[in-house]
Amino acid sequence: MASSKKTQRGQAYGKVLGFAAAHWRKQPKRVALIMGLFFIETVADILTPFFAGRLVEAVASGAATNEIAWNGAMTAFLVIVALGAASVLVRQLAFQTIIALTLRMMSDIAQNAFHRVQRFSSDWHANSFAGSTVRKITRGMWALDSLNDVIMMALLPSLVMLVGTTVMLSLFWPVMGLVIGVGSLIYIAVTVSLSTLWVAPAASLANAWDTRMGGALADAVSCNIVVKGFGAEDREEARLGHVVDKWRRRTSRTWNRGTLNGTIQNTMLWVLRCTIIGSGLLLWQSGAATAGDVTFVITTFLVLQGYLRDIGQHVRNLQRAVNDMEELVALDDQKLGIEDKPGAKPMAVKAGAIDFEHVDFHYGVHLKPLYRQLDVHIAPGEKVGLVGHSGSGKTTFVKLIQRLHDVSGGRIVIDGIDIRDVQQASLRQQIAIVQQEPVLFHRSLAENIAYGRPGATRAQIEEAAKLANAHDFIARLPKGYETLVGERGIKLSGGERQRVAIARAFLSDARVLILDEATSSLDSESELLIQQAMERLMVGRTTIVIAHRLSTVRALDRLLVFDGGKVVEEGTHEQLVKRDGGIYRRLFERQALELIKGLEAAE
Repeated sequence: MASSKKTQRGQAYGKVLGFAAAHWRKQPKRVALIMGLFFIETVADILTPFFAGRLVEAVASGAATNEIAWNGAMTAFLVIVALGAASVLVRQLAFQTIIALTLRMMSDIAQNAFHRVQRFSSDWHANSFAGSTVRKITRGMWALDSLNDVIMMALLPSLVMLVGTTVMLSLFWPVMGLVIGVGSLIYIAVTVSLSTLWVAPAASLANAWDTRMGGALADAVSCNIVVKGFGAEDREEARLGHVVDKWRRRTSRTWNRGTLNGTIQNTMLWVLRCTIIGSGLLLWQSGAATAGDVTFVITTFLVLQGYLRDIGQHVRNLQRAVNDMEELVALDDQKLGIEDKPGAKPMAVKAGAIDFEHVDFHYGVHLKPLYRQLDVHIAPGEKVGLVGHSGSGKTTFVKLIQRLHDVSGGRIVIDGIDIRDVQQASLRQQIAIVQQEPVLFHRSLAENIAYGRPGATRAQIEEAAKLANAHDFIARLPKGYETLVGERGIKLSGGERQRVAIARAFLSDARVLILDEATSSLDSESELLIQQAMERLMVGRTTIVIAHRLSTVRALDRLLVFDGGKVVEEGTHEQLVKRDGGIYRRLFERQALELIKGLEAAE
């Protein structure tokens, strides 16, 4: 078990660092400049203690009136000043460069993550919290900032400092170089082990609960209207409280482990400091070192100690950055639900003929197919209704036409073109869809209506709204077409959202129209307005209607009755309602009986 966890952590490091390296390779000149500049700055830090020792040596060798002592002291002083000035200037340039590098990387990562999330399958989105997804992306972006800082501004200079200091001291006193080199390596090994094997697992678990907390918050806030409707504020607070309590305990454990880790590191540094200073005094006692040499050794260690002390924090920051980026990298590794073929061309639907040719389809890992050898032909301009029990295959039928899923066998063609051979975006732009529960952006009404045709003029937007019976209610609003509709259109009633969605479909002017019948839960006045708008919208278009209330499909050219993924009945309303023992007839009679009972109850 422990070995498996170590392997997983190693894989996490490999994936995250590989992800960062791929973005570094996009800006190789900046990366090289940053590393070069920090190398120069660190070398200046390595040389400073040496000249500090020479300064003390000169001061201790004679009075200020001694020309040789004075010249030696001034030379050492000027070199120290020059090294300090160079360090400041080089560091400033390095910071400016790393800012440009990191901001470019963060921008690229945010845009790429958004690009991928937009193209993940509808099933992926149905099984993911929007709030959690946003949290993964934003947390990963800012973790990259920490990752860049740690690796380029901290760990690389620390490595250069350790190697340079060990080499320099070894040239004068091999034993001193050995003490610093071995002691520093032991310190680093213990620090890395504690951070990765003890602190990191706790941090990963804390992050998982942080993500869950973000998802729970988003879920409750986005469904606030339901919470209020059932007076469930206290219940939702209790639900969130459970998640927050778990997050608090996991985070507390992580922070406590990190604090104890820091204490262990400080103890090791104290031991190393005592050892090095004691070694310097022994060298001085034996005559192998002067006062300036002792100053050189002590100053060197004090500079090195700053780097070593920070290594513990850098390793913790690196581990935290890796933990925070894991979920973002996992998003990047996630396969797109459906990808365009290489060289796929744009789709241009002219007539609107749709054919299912020997189509097989099954969901995910389900062994039993929903469709097997399904053949359906819809002529250009034909209005077809899909009827059947829930789960019979109606919704899947229209999802396959939009290529939200790929068929397992056979093919779907529009105007003779296999939809797998064209660009998905262009295919969907040729299909207008009005959903049963239309979703609007928290943008203006004008922007929502023009979403399928962004370059539309105000006159075209208003004309579409009039055709959808939406213009009158929009005109009555204080800000008219500039009214913001709220998240998912919450400021509008169900009937108003439907009419805006129909106006959007009118303006897109697509040859293929899909209507997920949207009148079942509306008042009679809204239903009438929407029914009129939909009838106008269907004119001249190949139309597929997912029928929930059978009273609305009488005017359609043909009805397809689904059962278990098969088209078991086909014909007009008049033909199907006369078929003895038919599924359509049973459904129609059941709905008619429910309507009669409802009227009797109302009386």
